[in-house]
Amino acid sequence: MGIDTSLLWAVIILVGVMLYVMADGFDLGVGILFPLVKSDHDKHRMMASVAPIWDGNETWLVLGGAGLLAAFPMAYSVILSALYIPIVLMLVGLIFRGVAFEARGKASPRSRHLWDLSFFAGSILATFCQGLILGGYVAGLDVVNGQYAGGALDWLSPFSVFCGLALIAAYALLGSTWLIMKTEHRLQTRMRAISAKLVWGLLVFIAGISIWTPLEHPAIAERWFSFPNICWLLPMPVLTLLAAIQLLRSVKQGESAPFMYSLLIMALGYAGLGISLWPNVIPPFVSIWDAAAPASSQGFALVGALLIIPVILMYSAWSYYVFRGKVNMEDGYH
Repeated sequence: MGIDTSLLWAVIILVGVMLYVMADGFDLGVGILFPLVKSDHDKHRMMASVAPIWDGNETWLVLGGAGLLAAFPMAYSVILSALYIPIVLMLVGLIFRGVAFEARGKASPRSRHLWDLSFFAGSILATFCQGLILGGYVAGLDVVNGQYAGGALDWLSPFSVFCGLALIAAYALLGSTWLIMKTEHRLQTRMRAISAKLVWGLLVFIAGISIWTPLEHPAIAERWFSFPNICWLLPMPVLTLLAAIQLLRSVKQGESAPFMYSLLIMALGYAGLGISLWPNVIPPFVSIWDAAAPASSQGFALVGALLIIPVILMYSAWSYYVFRGKVNMEDGYH
């Protein structure tokens, strides 16, 4: 029995995108929270908490996109054609963020507010567009003869806008709990209060998407609510609710626990999305095997991926280790 390279590539891409959502999510969340903090010194500490690692976090997005092109070129072509506008806007937002990271620390006090605005606007634009992409993708893409057959704005719908707002809440929660872990005193206290509110907001969005999605897509409803699937999948919402309860408790006094519970909620939500769509790489009908590149091409690219992924994991782990601990009042690390 041969190796199913399509399945291996699907796992690599799914894990890569999940790591991007969890890693880049908290530093996008830090930017989203920028207007809620008035002190320039606190804003500097917020940015300093993610400055050494933010660009490395985006490596996973590159891996996911490159893997999709190498392993599932038809899916790459269709998804980019269907979601071209929000993808381009997302990249514009990420560019604004990147420039703000470098320019804010060197700007004069008179012009610094412009870079604060750039950091916030870039963060919220990139996050909202990722939600639009997610909503448009889940809603399904019109494919005829292996090519996208829909319109340029088919991705824009009330559901995709709702997903965009939900992702803003989710990333903001990741950012606030990250800052609980990385800061002290006044800023940490402020983030504890914000996190408690964001948990409730995110639960509302999760409930809304959980109800909306199966109502709009009978196939997803069948997967979640048919017997015996409902018995196997019931732990997913239960675990999400328990994680949210523990998160609400931990934001009062915890240090790293709030961030860990936030990551758990994101991972459970991502797993739920995967369960809803599997094995389709282009919802609602094109599976990973239908969109796969030739096995020889997938195998050739797989060799490179298996060599580079451990390197990415090692340098990412090393950077988090080196910059562990709290950001102190001098904008360094303890």
